Amino acid sequence: MWRRSPSFILDKQQSNLQQPPHQYDDVLYHPPPPSSMTQVSPQNPNPNSAISAYYQTRSAHHAVVTTDWLSQAQAAVGGGVSTPSSEDGGGGDGGGVKEGESVVDEFNNWRKQPDLAEAVAAIRALASVIKSSMATTMMELEIELKKAADSLKSWDATSISLTAACDLFMRYVTRTSALEYEDFNSARSRLIERAEKFGEISYKARRIIAVLSQDFIFDGCTILVHGFSRVVLEVLKTAAQNKKLFRVLCTEGRPDRTGLRFSNEMAKLNVPVKLLIDSAVAYSMDEVDMVLVGADGVVESGGIINMMGTYQIALVAHSMNKPVYVAAESYKFARLYPLDQKDMAPALRPIDFGVPVPSKVEIEKSARDYTPPQYLTLLFTDLGVLTPSVVSDELIQLYL
Repeated sequence: MWRRSPSFILDKQQSNLQQPPHQYDDVLYHPPPPSSMTQVSPQNPNPNSAISAYYQTRSAHHAVVTTDWLSQAQAAVGGGVSTPSSEDGGGGDGGGVKEGESVVDEFNNWRKQPDLAEAVAAIRALASVIKSSMATTMMELEIELKKAADSLKSWDATSISLTAACDLFMRYVTRTSALEYEDFNSARSRLIERAEKFGEISYKARRIIAVLSQDFIFDGCTILVHGFSRVVLEVLKTAAQNKKLFRVLCTEGRPDRTGLRFSNEMAKLNVPVKLLIDSAVAYSMDEVDMVLVGADGVVESGGIINMMGTYQIALVAHSMNKPVYVAAESYKFARLYPLDQKDMAPALRPIDFGVPVPSKVEIEKSARDYTPPQYLTLLFTDLGVLTPSVVSDELIQLYL
């Protein structure tokens, strides 16, 4: 296992910088306006519970995807890491849940931004709960925070990253013995500080992964990607900015055409790209030097849960001795241990074949599958470059 700390990587990038940093302040996210108090709503506001809200969000965001938010990768490689400041609305003591709104409303305000991952939006919303809480004791505050986290998790029980981010937030924020020896105001300030730090770490995750993965992308390689992963896109854009010469094969990604959108982004970067129909993976695998995919969730076994079709691509790649790399943020590490494809909550999505389908014909609408760890080579994470067998150790460290 090869590992470096995220701070080491980013500090090294900054120390080796020989040119003035680029300015990307204009593309940083803008948070909801500040407010004063919170109210947790237990109901599930997902308007269409028959379809995974996670995939509703992805569909809505991909329809308006631009390359602007990918300046995060440029900041990591060319201009260092820029973090949200109070001027940008991303830090300071301001912010909170508006009076009369629930934590889910605050979460929905954050997730409207295509550049912000759903899990990071949940982390920001939970941080707002602490800032605007009217609790007078630590016990009251922890109960209120737990109710807020449960409310977010129930908003879409099929989203693995949302559940994992809420659990990790609760562990990170409250995991300090200093809280037992401080008065309430000091302890609350410490919680806010830790909440903001966790949000900052999560927000930087993609940039760190983009930097760590560059050693594995070499000139002349052909990379097969599947689906539209924002972290994979950032990895490849960083490689293009580093003047590496490579080409990309994109699967079509039916039924939501995620591969088509990904190929459009590659074309904007002037990266040679070929679009494949999903059934042409085995046919084209002999051209491929590596497979690079994202993940909806990384489970305890070291396997991943990702867009439907990832498993069969990994099987083909493994049979032809092609490495399969996964780019995933640490807030997607989940305490799950699926034993087979059906051993997880289904995430459904609508499928339109373009022609009428008889009512007696059953349609498989599951949006994701499980890829066991034996078919994966390495995971690029903000914790380092990991082998699948090390994931369980990292999960223990994260949740201790």
